[in-house]
Amino acid sequence: MTKTLSRFLYGGDYNPDQWTEETWPEDIKVFKKADLNSATINIFSWAVLEPREGVYDFSKLDKIVQELSDANFDIVMGTATAAMPAWMFKKYPDIARVDYQGRRHVFGQRHNFCPNSKNYQRLDSELVKKLAQHYADNPHIVVWHVNNEYGGNCYCGNCQNAFRDWLRNKYKTLGALNKAWNMNVWSHTIYDWDEIVVPNELGDAWGPESSEAIVAGLSIDYLRFQSESLQNLFKMEKAVIKKYDPETPVTTNFHSLPNKMIDYQKWAKDQDIISYDSYPTYDAPAYKPAFLYDLMRSLKHQPFMLMESAPSQVNWQSYSPLKRPGQMAATELQAVAHGADTVQFFQLKQAVGGSEKFHSAIIAHSQRTDTRVFHELTDLGQKLKQAGSTILGSETKAKVAIIFDWSNFWSYEYVDGISQDLHYVDSILDYYRQFYERNIPTDVISVDDDFSQYDLVVAPVLYMVKTGLADKINAYVKNGGDFVTSYMSGMVNESDNVYLGGYPGPLKDVTGIWVEESDAVVPGHKTYVSLKDQNYEAGLVCDLIHPETAKVLAKYANEFYQGTAAITENQYGQGKAWYVGTKLDHAGLTQLFNHIVLAADIESLVAAGNQLEVTKRITKDGKELYFVLNMSNDERELPEKFAGYQDILTNQPAHKQMKAWDVQVLVK
Repeated sequence: MTKTLSRFLYGGDYNPDQWTEETWPEDIKVFKKADLNSATINIFSWAVLEPREGVYDFSKLDKIVQELSDANFDIVMGTATAAMPAWMFKKYPDIARVDYQGRRHVFGQRHNFCPNSKNYQRLDSELVKKLAQHYADNPHIVVWHVNNEYGGNCYCGNCQNAFRDWLRNKYKTLGALNKAWNMNVWSHTIYDWDEIVVPNELGDAWGPESSEAIVAGLSIDYLRFQSESLQNLFKMEKAVIKKYDPETPVTTNFHSLPNKMIDYQKWAKDQDIISYDSYPTYDAPAYKPAFLYDLMRSLKHQPFMLMESAPSQVNWQSYSPLKRPGQMAATELQAVAHGADTVQFFQLKQAVGGSEKFHSAIIAHSQRTDTRVFHELTDLGQKLKQAGSTILGSETKAKVAIIFDWSNFWSYEYVDGISQDLHYVDSILDYYRQFYERNIPTDVISVDDDFSQYDLVVAPVLYMVKTGLADKINAYVKNGGDFVTSYMSGMVNESDNVYLGGYPGPLKDVTGIWVEESDAVVPGHKTYVSLKDQNYEAGLVCDLIHPETAKVLAKYANEFYQGTAAITENQYGQGKAWYVGTKLDHAGLTQLFNHIVLAADIESLVAAGNQLEVTKRITKDGKELYFVLNMSNDERELPEKFAGYQDILTNQPAHKQMKAWDVQVLVK
């Protein structure tokens, strides 16, 4: 039985090996002053732990573990396997990745190991075994943190051989492989397994890595294979840890926007708890991190760990402004509102050198505690100490789901033709924003999730429809579910081969339409859709739709297809399906979803128009916690609904005027 977190963690990454031991006690005093209760350690310490192959030295790690344990800190223990020591590159060159251009990396950077290097696998597992044996009985270790921010692909000979084996296992015969990849095109037929070459800039490429491919089936399979290769490394480390410590949860930190190289939905089943590193860009709209938090929560339909975030500036943006007063707490609590059961930072102490030395920290370069940022961190620590036990383990109940699927992510952005501006995440965010702005709780699910628990399932740009998925969607709608899909949907199967008979392929019955052609809207040209007697701008793609059983909700207002269907609604069994044949501007999509939300009987948590973000978590004893966030620099007014509520962050009655970046967690 895997243990759960016993308290709400407030802490982050600490790198004591960058500092002398004499400084550690004072650091911990500062952490406790800010009400931190946890530290993540040993993320990048391989060179310290194993200075030479087979020679292990845990003495420094033992000391910091003892210091933190004595201070009653919960410890998130890293396995230190994401950054390799120099001796390893020198002794075993095959552990280094080969990039898309065919260049083998040398010592430097991090996350540059080949997942199919037997030497890396052996050295990795031996280190983790030593760590697990050494620390398995330490009660202060509450989570094992494997590697760090997996991602990136390798194109070396080891990977090529392993990929050929992976393909043999998947397709069994070359005939099946050639059919799946449609290799009769351009005389690409494969007659021997050793003729298969991994994608690279000189082979299966029109452009940069993961943008355009000559044989999309090959490149998509390679992304699947690389994601599985890295997943196998994680599973290897987890199995070693569980042999010695079967109860402590094991995780790795997911990251990015989301990470295109890793299929998090496939990885989720192997995580004891999902953990996520959140670094929104300074200009990201508030709904974008909210979407990513909802995705993380939905991976296992349970709370997740906010493993990393920034107290103020980051080091990697072209421009890194400070977080405004109150903004740090608001952005951290936004993650909590959407399902996080921890607030953790990178980093706890600002480094004096290296590429991350200007990334903000709890202890800044000034090493003072009378700063604005430290005061805000302390205030947040006090609030989480007050409310954390109430929030911990509470859940989000959503009746709306948006489908996000990595195979669609990969295949949609490999499309040659129609438009170069097909960006999967942006298209999904257009639809997610509709629910965010209405304060409607939303799960972000995979195609393999159970649709029946939702009243409305939205699947924008569902370009790839794998075998069985259309039957699942048809059954969901027939039994009373409501479904929305869009342009560029139902076009190809899991091998990226087109469904014949008109788009949207196997979704024609449920949508009640077929699409004859798709027009690309070129930059600078304006196309319009007439909806509810008003014209709205449309772009990217305009489908030429033939309604069969569907009724027309909106028509094109110009171009040669003026007056033809742009948006349709189809009654299918007991449910409805909507098809949106173009990329509507935000105002047009809002008008459409005013209709869809009403038709699907979806309720908002609060009335529209308040310009606050409102979400809800439900505690184990059924108590409703409303998170009300002002994610702006402007003052807002609390909705009347919350008159008489109590703010559990301050243990005070709810206040009506919400200042910039103000947050309340309200209970009746």
